Amino acid sequence: MTPLQFEALHAAAWGELESALSPASRRWRWRWRRDAESSATTRPDRARIAALYRAACEHLAVAQSRAYPVWMISRLESLTARAHRLVYRQSELRLGALGRLFLVDFPGAVRAHRLHVLVAATLFVLPMLAIGIASYADPGFILTLHDAGAVDAYDDMYAGDADSPLGRRSAATDWAMFGTYILNNVGIAFQCFAGGLFFGVGSLYFLAVNGALAGSVAGYLTWRGHGENFYSFVITHGAFELTGIVLAGAAGLVLGQALLAPGRHRRLAALQLAAGRAVVIVYGMTAMFIVAAALEAFWSSARWVPASVKYGVGGLCWLAVASYFVFQGRPRRAAAPLR
Repeated sequence: MTPLQFEALHAAAWGELESALSPASRRWRWRWRRDAESSATTRPDRARIAALYRAACEHLAVAQSRAYPVWMISRLESLTARAHRLVYRQSELRLGALGRLFLVDFPGAVRAHRLHVLVAATLFVLPMLAIGIASYADPGFILTLHDAGAVDAYDDMYAGDADSPLGRRSAATDWAMFGTYILNNVGIAFQCFAGGLFFGVGSLYFLAVNGALAGSVAGYLTWRGHGENFYSFVITHGAFELTGIVLAGAAGLVLGQALLAPGRHRRLAALQLAAGRAVVIVYGMTAMFIVAAALEAFWSSARWVPASVKYGVGGLCWLAVASYFVFQGRPRRAAAPLR
């Protein structure tokens, strides 16, 4: 599809969104807090504007990936940045907005940046598999990434009888570990996201390193015969934690791309526009880390739950996460087409 064909296909939606963002239409925003007094015919439909905004984000991602002319990318960057300020910064903070974020905007933003997500997932999974196989084939290989004390700690954590808690801790420490897991997850995510400020190289590095570290532990513990304890422990919360790490890296790559290819903008302006698009992913991945920490603290470490049950619940969690990003928040067929 040529740039002119692409513009002709979506010009109506862009024009509609630009009209809603025009100064003459901005007065309706201040009436969001007075819905009961406002007339639906005097202001644009909020759901429609949110849908137009998400569609414009997807169009921007497509235009960037196809290297369309800079004037088109610049128009879409400006349009999405203005719409983002309208939808997120000037809306009333309430449950409806929060629900829209997680039910519509977050999965839509992930799909709009699917190429960044694919690159991040590749840089995370491939080192994990490669180092995992190497650590299984040669158990001593793990010492290239972990010191001997850490390796002994992993042995102690996932060995033992069925009556001892994983990690040699009691249930009384669950809440303390919940906080510890949140701090650990957020720390890793911050590295992967903020690394994008180094032209994306930092994000790629931290994704690969964290994938390699996880793979080395998995391969070594499998060789040691602790595979059932380890995999039953990580499978459930891993659906949220590992996915969140990949999304953090993808958000960092969005920043890195803006610095590497700012188009007609100055790099700082391009970075600001990219941050406005990536922040939705940051909101969502933060919630995923909280869910992962809760599962890891209160469910994954429970020895009284059979491994088969954990595998079943974990499989359902992975399926739910995949379905969420593939299907959740897509426009209904009956909705007016965004062209």
